[in-house]
Amino acid sequence: MPISGDQDLDKPATAQPPRFPILLLGTPALLFALITWQVVADGPLVRLDERVSRGLLHPDGLAEFLSDLGNVQVALPVLAVALGYVALRTRGTDRWWLPVTAAVLLMALVPALIVPLKELTDRPGTPAVPPGTGYYPSGHTATAAIAYGSATLLLLPRLRTSLARRTLVTACLALVLGVSYGLVRHGYHWPLDVMASWCLCAVLLSSLWLFLRRAGPARRGRG
Repeated sequence: MPISGDQDLDKPATAQPPRFPILLLGTPALLFALITWQVVADGPLVRLDERVSRGLLHPDGLAEFLSDLGNVQVALPVLAVALGYVALRTRGTDRWWLPVTAAVLLMALVPALIVPLKELTDRPGTPAVPPGTGYYPSGHTATAAIAYGSATLLLLPRLRTSLARRTLVTACLALVLGVSYGLVRHGYHWPLDVMASWCLCAVLLSSLWLFLRRAGPARRGRG
């Protein structure tokens, strides 16, 4: 007589949905809307932002290096390597291409969202950059957050130990924060430009995380 526990070994584990998805997505979305409203209306938060920027502004080589980590020439190859690794490790399982495709589409969504927002807000840059507009929100911050964040979300299930997972998450946060600091320190962006990209990317990465949880773990194909 088969043991009932053995029958469950072939069943894929079902990912439990988070309890508060509305808060997970709604909180950063509301913050982004608030910041955008203040930027467009030239509200008191913008004046505070300008004072903070003047206190932090100090262009140097380290700030330049850190801000360059948000360039597409740096962030996209990192994401591509992570996607290639995940594709090779999961190829042959059911819908193995789904997480990789979702991450690619999310990365493609960044310019589709950022460019129109820059045109609509038309925010001028800091005194450290040439005169011009279109600095809100920060495209470099969004590129870094989505590229490194998506790579982290896809690689986490492949890591066996909690130490490795914590190290990966810490490295991702350090990269995104480093890019953000470099952009503000060098004067490429106002602090609110960077914070708005954090909020926007929090919504996008949370959506990817929820999608990956809903998709569930892949199963080995019978072929």
